[in-house]
Amino acid sequence: MAEIPTTEEHVWTVTELNTSARHLVEGAFPDIWLEGEISNFNRYPSGHCYFSIKDEGSQIQAVMFQNHAQALDFKPVDGAKVLVHGRVSIFERAGKYQIIVQHMQEKGVGVLYQRFQELKKKLDAEGLFAPEHKKPIPAVPQEIGVITSEAGAAIHDILTVINRRFANVHVLLYPVAVQGTAAAGEIVQALENLNKYFPNLDVIILGRGGGSIEDLWPFNEEVVARAIYNSAIPVISAVGHEIDYTISDFVADLRAPTPSAAAELVVKSKEELSGRLGMLETRLANAVKYKIDVYEQRLNRLATSPVLVNPALMYAQYEQQVDWLSQRLVNAISNRVEFCLNEVKRFAQGLTALSPLAVLERGYSITTLEKTGEIVVDSAQVKKDDTITVRVRRGSIRARRIEELL
Repeated sequence: MAEIPTTEEHVWTVTELNTSARHLVEGAFPDIWLEGEISNFNRYPSGHCYFSIKDEGSQIQAVMFQNHAQALDFKPVDGAKVLVHGRVSIFERAGKYQIIVQHMQEKGVGVLYQRFQELKKKLDAEGLFAPEHKKPIPAVPQEIGVITSEAGAAIHDILTVINRRFANVHVLLYPVAVQGTAAAGEIVQALENLNKYFPNLDVIILGRGGGSIEDLWPFNEEVVARAIYNSAIPVISAVGHEIDYTISDFVADLRAPTPSAAAELVVKSKEELSGRLGMLETRLANAVKYKIDVYEQRLNRLATSPVLVNPALMYAQYEQQVDWLSQRLVNAISNRVEFCLNEVKRFAQGLTALSPLAVLERGYSITTLEKTGEIVVDSAQVKKDDTITVRVRRGSIRARRIEELL
């Protein structure tokens, strides 16, 4: 049993201990280079970056403040291998051992991150991420399946949001491991069973809370991606935090940054739905009122129309129009008849000018042989005892040749 210190002995406070430890650590490691793989990278709104650097056997917390982080020439991601320069320290308030990074450069791609990129490229080439394969999420789902850990924060967050927004939605939880070697197989089995035994589900939320790239790795497995793609029920992927991306996010029908956000995306609040219904009701009422006003104005215009007030005016106009058209028709016929008569006179004058009768009018005669009707143009045509007919202006003369003229 430890003895109670005497008044001469110094009793340390936690702050004193942490301060002394910080001085010792900073004095021992004031300037070091450290090689490792990034995990749990998180950039705060302040610009400060918090993450871990790990190797096969251990890890250390790291912080890179905004004034150094803004000089980065690459985007740090979980799984990336880096070489960092800084000093080892202790955050006194939390007693946390850490390295304060002043410079960081890429050293190579981590194994898991490389596997992630290779699988992402492969599945993308096969069309598993194509927008045309995305199934629509129902606007007002009644049955929601949730695949997650029954002991994790994700299911608590999802149920809290759903109960707050629309408490009478039915939620079916299918508990699975969300990290570890068995997780991928359990997730695949859950997706297949929900599709087989609960085909009436409107949507499935597949999710878990945040974690390192190793913790989230089951959601980067190819078997999980293909199970999501083959699901006949729409799937929402809600894995990790907003900055975390997994293969499940790309192949799912909808990606939510967090489980809580997934619940908010899939379940509309009663107040929101009620507000939308009220807005639609108002729009419908306004549209009907507008139509009624339009037809009422038309009816008023028709009711005050001169034609309806005094229908005889309409017939009077038509009668006047008939008279006008009739007169135009008479004039057109008269003009046509007069034109035709003038044409007949013109043709008659031409024929008269060419008629043999006009020649007779000038004192000439036409002589024809009676027996043949041939016109005599030469005296040799008339033989002795031939009978001829001489036609003059008025009448004709019949004669017979009695002798030959010398």
